[in-house]
Amino acid sequence: MLWPCCLLILTLNLALAVLSADNYSREDFPPVFVFGAATSAYQVEGAAHEDGRSPSVWDTFSHGGGDVAVDEYHRYKEDVQLMAETGLQAYRFSISWPRLIPNGRGPVNPKGLQYYNNLINELISHGIQALVSLYNYDHPQSLEDEYGGWISRNIVRDFTAYADVCFREFGDRVSSWSTINEPNIFAFGGDSSTEPYLAAHNMLLAHSSTVRLYKNKYQSKQNGVIGITLYAFWLLPLTNSTEDVTAAQRARDFFLGWFVNPLVFGDYPEIMKNNAGLRLPVLSNEESKLVKGAFDFIGLIHYYTVYIKDNSKSLKLENRDYSADMAVAIFFDQDEDVPFVLFPQEYPRRPWGLQGLLEYFKQAYGNPPIYIHENGQVGRHNMSLEDTSRVEYLHAYIGGLLDAIRNGSDTRGYFVWSFLDVFELLDGKGSSYGLYFVDLDDPSLTRLPKKSARWYSTFLKGGRVGSHGTIELEKTLDALVSEG
Repeated sequence: MLWPCCLLILTLNLALAVLSADNYSREDFPPVFVFGAATSAYQVEGAAHEDGRSPSVWDTFSHGGGDVAVDEYHRYKEDVQLMAETGLQAYRFSISWPRLIPNGRGPVNPKGLQYYNNLINELISHGIQALVSLYNYDHPQSLEDEYGGWISRNIVRDFTAYADVCFREFGDRVSSWSTINEPNIFAFGGDSSTEPYLAAHNMLLAHSSTVRLYKNKYQSKQNGVIGITLYAFWLLPLTNSTEDVTAAQRARDFFLGWFVNPLVFGDYPEIMKNNAGLRLPVLSNEESKLVKGAFDFIGLIHYYTVYIKDNSKSLKLENRDYSADMAVAIFFDQDEDVPFVLFPQEYPRRPWGLQGLLEYFKQAYGNPPIYIHENGQVGRHNMSLEDTSRVEYLHAYIGGLLDAIRNGSDTRGYFVWSFLDVFELLDGKGSSYGLYFVDLDDPSLTRLPKKSARWYSTFLKGGRVGSHGTIELEKTLDALVSEG
């Protein structure tokens, strides 16, 4: 296998090459390539206590922070009109399980069913594809109270039944389904010595059961595709030492291989089985057959690159958790004084990291179909609409993606996170990724375009952008936007 022995060579080649396509337009991408933007239910819908919706675990965690969010539940027509004006080809959103099936299983909530039918129909009427995530951190609190949520095998049954309702009611108009969003991040919670492994195992089984249901019962009639969406750092060794190079590959196996190896090869990575031992559930022969190949695509959520240093001494701990099993230290930069946090307020722009990630999937996993389901730049949430840094970020990463495609990556779509400033799951109202500004403290919740929205719109409508895109943009912006 190429990895990790040739990793350093690849990294150096990427760093020395032109970092991203410098001057490009929408027409440089394949005609079937899809561009869009994304949000998730709890972060945009609001109406948390309306029309039969029950509490989710995220309502409990955030103490009602998303009760209003940006009120897309009531303003979806306005938002879809804005998407059409922007030029989006697709909108990726999630369905709120407790809005559709408030008790987690059993009767469907007619108001919830009506809302999602209305949203999907509105998208289709404006020529915008509907891409749906079935789960984004928000299962009904009732299931958490009843059996512990994802740490119980019972959720495999309940999740599959919930997905069945979604396929039956919406599948004739949904082009793409993602079962679970960021399972490799969500599984971190709880008792970290055993629960991450158990929760992840049940997520894999729920995903695979749902994929089998879709393929056996719906896909031939509805003609959609189905996959799973992983949070994906690009992980590089801090130094060129053998220990750090090995540690970087170990981190990839723990972060990505945890889910991708079973889906592609039918089992967990060997290093995970060795380090976690009996705390890692075993995929039986039957489960392995269910899981292996259970995807049409893999969605990736990528924002930044991190550096990995070996910390093998953690393997000597008598009572280890997931982090100790991985046995690495993580840094934002090659400067070890720069601390790592999972969701930073700022991070360096490294578009070559996305290229490295996609090359890794090509080499290590046989070049599966990929969708970039989230990518964007975080900033402090404020009134500034002149987000030039976000324009530069999007220009660099979309250009890097184009280079990866030209180098053979089977990447088929790209979605900006996020369409609007939304209620961020871990930072609430403190940070934003939106193309459109929304003052979350203003009852009017007016949507205002930032420069990045205008840039993305220009690109989507055929404008050519270069490394000085913010200058070239101003020359053509008004004409192109008005034409749209």
